[in-house]
Amino acid sequence: EYKVINVVFKERRRNPGAPYTTSSMQQDAVKKLGFTTKKTMMLAQQLYEGISLGSSGAVGLITYMRTDSVRIAKTAQDDAKTYIQSRFGGKYAPAKQPVYASKGSAQDAHEAIRPSDVLKTPEHMKEYLSRDQLRLYTMIWQRFVASQMSPAIFDTTTIDIAHGDLELRSSGSVMKFDGFLAVYDKKDSSEKEKELVIPALKKGQVLILDKVNPAQQHFTEPPARYTEATLVKNMEENGIGRPSTYAPIINTILERRYVEKEDKKFVPTELGILVVELLDEYFTDIVDVDFSAKMEKDLDEIAEGHIKKENVLDTFYQPFSKLLSEAEDKIGVVEVKPEETDIKCEKCGRFMVIKHGRYGDFLACPGFPECRNAKPILKKIGIQCPMCSGEVVEKKSKRGKKFYGCERYPECSFVTWDKPTDQKCSKCSGVLVEKQDKNGNKSLACINGKCAEGKKKAASGKKK
Repeated sequence: EYKVINVVFKERRRNPGAPYTTSSMQQDAVKKLGFTTKKTMMLAQQLYEGISLGSSGAVGLITYMRTDSVRIAKTAQDDAKTYIQSRFGGKYAPAKQPVYASKGSAQDAHEAIRPSDVLKTPEHMKEYLSRDQLRLYTMIWQRFVASQMSPAIFDTTTIDIAHGDLELRSSGSVMKFDGFLAVYDKKDSSEKEKELVIPALKKGQVLILDKVNPAQQHFTEPPARYTEATLVKNMEENGIGRPSTYAPIINTILERRYVEKEDKKFVPTELGILVVELLDEYFTDIVDVDFSAKMEKDLDEIAEGHIKKENVLDTFYQPFSKLLSEAEDKIGVVEVKPEETDIKCEKCGRFMVIKHGRYGDFLACPGFPECRNAKPILKKIGIQCPMCSGEVVEKKSKRGKKFYGCERYPECSFVTWDKPTDQKCSKCSGVLVEKQDKNGNKSLACINGKCAEGKKKAASGKKK
């Protein structure tokens, strides 16, 4: 017998988030838009410097994008309140304008990131902005407007059910007032509140068991690898860097090949592991989160005139110079040995090795400079080229973006951004390629974008 032993009804409020800082904007742009931190800051810079709005000329659309403050100017709050009341109604604007607290380490030199004019809605700016500029501007505009709106209100129901010595609990909620979610609801699915409607039950009521859903078993797993979003979040939490340095830090470890990206996650390279091991051995006190955070704090103290920069430099440099001299004597020159392959050089017969170049890895003869033979690494995917008898290989563009082309290029010009499969379109016999949305869901579509059958198959693939 399954009997209801307790029913609790409550009203729950969900408050909007604070307007964006550099850190929170970068994190959301990675998660929601799939932008890198470098791309996010580039687009934000364009929006800040000014976009040409026809006869109005160039107009800056957002406030300064390098900030750690969530403070909003009173005039901007008043403008937002007027807009919210006229657009959504009086109950969507709280009686008392919200105030958000910045973190203790925040310098608070600039406002939070917000639209310079709330009346310049994404709909009005659509014709003036590129696709990516519009996506970032929309995200900033929605976050700011939502931060100035009333909380969303939900009616929640919690039911406890007894079965012998076993107790089960079911909880659900129904939105009573959408509040700030009126801005997000149709625009951003990640901000939606999942509704689970629980039928009206009474205490003491006996239920009939319909089915049992076994609990999913979880095992202890290692910590997940960093993404750009989680790395920025971790740096901010530990006081490392400032809003202006998050993107350059990430760009540096990628450019110097200390890490590589695999499925949007950072994976350390052999060079990265070697460098960290050497630094950890000889500079233990410096390669430390606390050291970096303390240095940021000392720099703030210098800027505020509380301590002299000479004192900070002396305290650091005297022991550091001794460690540096010792390390230079012991380490010498460190080289990462290139990985040898089973591919023979056609010119001298040596086994070729994998080298790292500006635009990615390539095969080179170890006999350099006597033998200068080099060629690209062809990663075959097991699919025949639809235009010739060659095989399709995976390649990378100069910007590191993955694409696919025929191994016989330039004799064969076949190329596509999407991974080809061995399946054919039922309507035009074109190759079906894998499509992937920002959530990682894969589907099949005809390589011929104008093929109606291909579009239909892609849609059904997404649904599946």
